[in-house]
Amino acid sequence: MIFRTVLSALLLSSTTAFSTHNTNHHPALLQSSSTSSVVALRAAESEVNFGELDGSDLRIGVLRTRWNDEHVSNLVEGIKAGVTECKVPTENIFIKEVPGAYELPYAAKLLAMSGTVDAIICAGVLIKGETLHFEYISDAVTKGIMDVNLGTMTPVVYGVLNCLDEEQVVKRSSNENGGHNHGEDWGKTAVEMAIMRAEALKGKGQKTGKPGQSELAALGFGGGGAGVNKEKPGFF
Repeated sequence: MIFRTVLSALLLSSTTAFSTHNTNHHPALLQSSSTSSVVALRAAESEVNFGELDGSDLRIGVLRTRWNDEHVSNLVEGIKAGVTECKVPTENIFIKEVPGAYELPYAAKLLAMSGTVDAIICAGVLIKGETLHFEYISDAVTKGIMDVNLGTMTPVVYGVLNCLDEEQVVKRSSNENGGHNHGEDWGKTAVEMAIMRAEALKGKGQKTGKPGQSELAALGFGGGGAGVNKEKPGFF
């Protein structure tokens, strides 16, 4: 027992001396530690590799909430940066506001049925409070957005943050202090899925020569057999 105590004391003393000696005589170690702190403040990289995407012919609709306006505005900036990086022209990015997240699925359904955009991004922020309101809204919005995806065959990206506190929101809506703006990923996802949809429907149209016109018209995108009219939606 005495031997173990003495051995522990010697190890602690040796470790302390080694640590002090190295930091005093090796400033590079101190510089490395300082550099690590600086690196931690940089933006985190996306966990998804999107590769090269060409969205130059696409039209992207962004539906955003006014609820939690500051954070959602940051997400929208990220979305615009993401789709722009994929070569989508600025004039082909349309943004429309709705009051809150609960209204997103309905607005998405209206936009999808208009046939005026190739993909939709629903952006919002939900933060858990003291009641079950968060759970009910989150579940309803999630299911609603998925229903629009499958019911209209228009890509609708789920861009709603569901967080426990505001700190989590900031880390996911900003590239500062080691965070990552998820809006950038949502923008690229919309482009990728719009391209996938166009490729899947390619060659199935009628005399218009445009991909999938007849199938889209049958789903309520535009009217008649003349194909989809992609004029700017009236509510943008």
